[in-house]
Amino acid sequence: MIGGDMTGLKRWLGLSLASTCVLLGLVACSSKSINRAPVEVRVTGGGTPVDNSALVKQPQGFENAGKPGYYTVRPGDTLTRIALENGQSPRDIAAWSKVENPNRIEVGQVLRVLPPVNQEVVVQAVTKPVVNAGSLTQPVAPASSTAPAESSVPATANSKPTTATDSEINWVWPANGTVLAGFDEVKNKGLDIGGAAGDPVLAAADGRVVYVGAGLRGYGNLIILKHDNVYLTAYAHNQTLLVKEDQAVLKGQRIAQMGSSDADRVKLHFEVRRQGKPVDPAKYLPAR
Repeated sequence: MIGGDMTGLKRWLGLSLASTCVLLGLVACSSKSINRAPVEVRVTGGGTPVDNSALVKQPQGFENAGKPGYYTVRPGDTLTRIALENGQSPRDIAAWSKVENPNRIEVGQVLRVLPPVNQEVVVQAVTKPVVNAGSLTQPVAPASSTAPAESSVPATANSKPTTATDSEINWVWPANGTVLAGFDEVKNKGLDIGGAAGDPVLAAADGRVVYVGAGLRGYGNLIILKHDNVYLTAYAHNQTLLVKEDQAVLKGQRIAQMGSSDADRVKLHFEVRRQGKPVDPAKYLPAR
C-alpha cells in the first residue's frame, strides 16, 4: 500500500509540475505580446486602412530637388556658406525658401538660391549706380524701341561669364598692406593682405552689406558686400566690424578694422565672387 501511495504521489507531482510549466509559458507569451509596440492603423474616408508607421517626414522643399535655381543642403553646410557660394544674401535665401530659423537648416532640405522670377530686379544698369548714405539706388537703363541692352537682363547662373575688363565696377584695394598669399582656386580663394591690428579695411566698391557675423568657419569676423547681380566681395578675420546688414556703403568707406579672428596672424582675407564662384581679385583691383 505504501509503495502504491508513493507511486500515485509521484504521478500527481509530475502532472502538477507539467501544468505549472505550461501555465508559466502562457504567462510569458502573453507578457511578450503586451509589451510589443502597436502599429497605428488609421482608416481614410474611403474605408481603406493606412499604416501610419510607413509615413516619413520629408525635408522642407524636397519637391524642388534637382531643379535649376535650387540647392540641396549637405552635411556641414551653413546658410552663410550656401549664400556666399551662390552669390546671394543669406537673408534673401531664407526669405525665398521660407526658412523660419536661418541658424537651423537640415541635410536634405532644398533651398531656393536664385530669386523668384517676379522678384528679379535689375541691379546693374548702363549708367553708373548712384549711392548715398541712406540707400543704394541704381537706375535702370531707359526702354527703347530696339532690342533691350544686354545689361538690362537679370544675371542668372547660366549667364555668359564676365571678364575683369567687362566689369563696370570701379574697384579699390581693401587694405594697404603687403600681399601675403595670392589667389589659388584650391588652396586660397582670395588674397591675404598683411597689416597691423586695427588697420582700416575698406569697401572695394559701392555696394550693400548682406552679411555681418562670425558664422562661417575659417573666416572669423566676416563682412560680405553685394555690388550687383553678379559680384560679391568678402572681408574676413576682422577685429572690429563697423557696418550693419542692409547698410549701403561707398567705395573706399571704412567697414572694419583688421584683425586675426580665426586666423594664425593679423591679416585681411579678401575675396571677389562672380555669381558665387571665387575669382582672382588681382585681375579686378587696380595696379599699385
